This record gives sequence, C-alpha cells and structure tokens, in this order.
Amino acid sequence: MMVSRNILATPDGRASGPIVGRSDQHEKCLQAFSELQVKMIDTQQKVKLADLQIEQLTRVQKHANLTHTEIKTLPDNTPLYEGVGRMFILQSKEDIARQLKDKQKSAEEKIKELEKKVYLERSVKEAEDNIREMLLSRRAQ
Repeated sequence: MMVSRNILATPDGRASGPIVGRSDQHEKCLQAFSELQVKMIDTQQKVKLADLQIEQLTRVQKHANLTHTEIKTLPDNTPLYEGVGRMFILQSKEDIARQLKDKQKSAEEKIKELEKKVYLERSVKEAEDNIREMLLSRRAQ
C-alpha cells in the first residue's frame, strides 16, 4: 500500500484523492444529514399535530351532532339557552339548530383539509429515504 502526502491509497491500491477533500466531503455529508434529520423531525411533528387536530374536530362534530339530535326531540315552544361566557342567552330552537349544523359543517371542512396531510407523510418518507441513501453512499466510499 503506497501512501503519499496528499493521496490516500485504498486497500486495493487505488488512489482515493487528497486528504483535505475527504474532510470537506465528510463535513458536507454531516451537514446534509443533520438538515435532513431536522426536516424529518419537523415534518413528523406536523403530522402528529394534524392528527391531534383531526381527533379534536371529530369530537366537536360528534358533540354538535348529539346536541342537535337531542334538540330535535324537544317541543317547539321549549325555551333554549345558549351559554356565552358566564351567562346564558335565550335563543330560538331554529337558531340553535342552525348554529349546531354550522359547527358540524365547519368541523367537517377542517377535517377534510387536515386529511390532505398526505404530502407531509410523503415528505417524511422522502427525508428518510434521503438519509438512508446518504448513509449507504457514505459506507460505499
């Protein structure tokens, strides 16, 4: 195995380039690896947040649906009160039913919007693949 000052020889006798180039390449790989790792962690957190928001909106939707179902069974002349802060305001049955329907529709729209997180999951997968590829290429060197 021949070694000169600026050239490393591999076990099979091939020259692998200057020592300084290796260090720069190693630094670039480490930097790229850390950037991909940060991106992957950030994207995973966004996916978890979207999942939590979907769960919360689903609960809101179910609550509004149950309340609306109960209100439909009441007679039309029943006084209904809506809680606003620390007080209650007398509302008509139709107004409360409309508000509950609006709440359900709004929650459903937001859930559909959040379920479009497929691109986030794809981004996590791409980051994982890039990290694997980088590690494999590093081992091959």
